[in-house]
Amino acid sequence: MIVPLHAANPGPLTGGGNWTYFFPGRHPVLIDAGVGSLAHLDAIEQAAAKGPGRVIVSHAHSDHITGVSALIGRWPNTAFAKFPWPDRDSRHPVTWQALADGQIIAAGDSELEVVHTPGHAPDHLAFWHAPTRTLLSADLVTAGTTVAILASQGGSLSQYLRSLQRVLERDPARLLPAHGDPIDEPAALIRRYIDHRRMRERQVLAALEAGVGSVDGIVERIYVGLADPLIRMARESVLAHLVKLQDEGLARRQGDAWTTDP
Repeated sequence: MIVPLHAANPGPLTGGGNWTYFFPGRHPVLIDAGVGSLAHLDAIEQAAAKGPGRVIVSHAHSDHITGVSALIGRWPNTAFAKFPWPDRDSRHPVTWQALADGQIIAAGDSELEVVHTPGHAPDHLAFWHAPTRTLLSADLVTAGTTVAILASQGGSLSQYLRSLQRVLERDPARLLPAHGDPIDEPAALIRRYIDHRRMRERQVLAALEAGVGSVDGIVERIYVGLADPLIRMARESVLAHLVKLQDEGLARRQGDAWTTDP
């Protein structure tokens, strides 16, 4: 059984807020720590009076990890685990157990396979529940919108596309994302994500070929009418595309400007 517990943190960047997922049973496990809201802590206590047991954090972005302090404050014996990202992990006052790709971990009365899916963040993990072919996919995809690739904060579009392809090849029946509703047609959505990134890449290349060489200029050209709170994410997305194109020899940085010229 997988119990969804809302983290009660809606906002411009989190949408309706984060979902965390609890596995009750012999080996209780909570996937993601939320942000420490009282409503989330109370929901966890209703699901497990003795606390979550072990908390596994999908990645070190604030909406997934900052709740660790509140969790250990209420349940001091809680254990915490994640894929290492030392620069971020050390910001939080807990001892981290390191997880590795392919590792099998006990979760409730079942097991999860750790799947390293970097791109959105270098430490990003998803979790494969084989009996139901369900992937707890964290921030890989969200129905109805796209996922930010924070290129200035360790994100990599090349890695992200490889992670999407890896999940596509696993052929999950269902995704349980950290934001939004469950996804019951994963393959179709993942293919749309890949197609969307290809479209954005063509737009970025067209902007460069038209002589638009700054990140802000490219954002203004291809994200017409974007709301102010989302402009920073658009800048990050454009930068991620530019870095990918640079790695592939299709773009070059000259100071603060970008070009397709050799």
